[in-house]
Amino acid sequence: MDYSKMLNPRIAELKPSGIRRFFDIANEMDHVISLSIGEPDFTTPWHVRQEGIESLRRGKTWYSPNRGFAELRSQISNYFARRFDVEYDPDTEIVVTVGGSEAIDLCIRSLVAEGDEVLIPQPSFVCYEPMTIMAGGVPVIIRTRSENEFRLTAEELEAAITPKTKLLILPFPNNPTGAVMRREHLEAIAGVIEKHDIMVLSDEIYSELTYGKERHVSFASIKGMKERTVVVNGFSKAYAMTGWRLGYALGPEPVITQMTKLHQYAIMSAPTTSQYAAIEALKHGDSDIERMREEYDMRRRLIVDGFCRMGLQCFEPEGAFYVFPSIKASGLTSEDFCEKLIYAQKVAIVPGTAFGECGEGFARVSYSYSLNHIKEALRRIEIFLGEL
Repeated sequence: MDYSKMLNPRIAELKPSGIRRFFDIANEMDHVISLSIGEPDFTTPWHVRQEGIESLRRGKTWYSPNRGFAELRSQISNYFARRFDVEYDPDTEIVVTVGGSEAIDLCIRSLVAEGDEVLIPQPSFVCYEPMTIMAGGVPVIIRTRSENEFRLTAEELEAAITPKTKLLILPFPNNPTGAVMRREHLEAIAGVIEKHDIMVLSDEIYSELTYGKERHVSFASIKGMKERTVVVNGFSKAYAMTGWRLGYALGPEPVITQMTKLHQYAIMSAPTTSQYAAIEALKHGDSDIERMREEYDMRRRLIVDGFCRMGLQCFEPEGAFYVFPSIKASGLTSEDFCEKLIYAQKVAIVPGTAFGECGEGFARVSYSYSLNHIKEALRRIEIFLGEL
């Protein structure tokens, strides 16, 4: 059978994730130090795991409502009000999803029609562009620049808008660069959004991993932006709950209603056990967040200092758990650098081009690993550079 005639060409033409290639190579080698995957090395806090276990012990294994348990939605609403000063109606403006990725997909498919343009700042996480294509939209890439610490500027946004623009994806704190948009940056973006009457998908999954004196500012908290913003968040990064696969979206009732409809048909409901654990995380997990953030902050400073000492220019990221050093001094492309590194010194990192063509000359390095893990990786990278 000729499957090329059967497959949807829109899907068949999508490229596989560039992150997974180096992860797969690392899995086939012995004694590899991997800094390639954005997954916390912390175990989900015991009190959170215990609540999930207890829900199973009591036989709470039935489907939840499509939008998620009412208690969980209420706790999400309380959490956003106290942490980010934005209030959402748990009955109409919140939907619980299978990870933040599903929430992103639901938002794009609910808003984007055939031919609509979606503005995507890059470098950024790998899913936005293919999800836009799968929805029939047209990705419009905005290249952020290292001299601006990879922030999106109002001028760059203004220049990319056309009459077909429907949606801006705002991926901050950013994966892979660690860039953060502070209040003054967001207010400048908000002025352009209001002027052109477009919607925003604000992916804030790393909101709790923001460093320095200023806390994360949700784009929905900026004046006039709540009614035109869908915020995506979840439990994977802040609470070390990646395998529980639980996220959520907050936004205007008309949009959340359509997202819930898609969720009903594609998924039906998020995992029940995970929802009970998440309720406990939101109720009693603030100290867990602080503990993990302090540890990440220490690792962040260690790894930035390490790269700068080696002569690899690296701006200090203010969010997430990634650094994005320039590898241009090596004379190699991003792909070549990462491939030679893994075979020569058994250190796995991800080429910047996995996050968009403008990532050429950079590499993503995750510091969601132990200090010993990071120190050994830095030692091997320095040897590699010395041998080039």
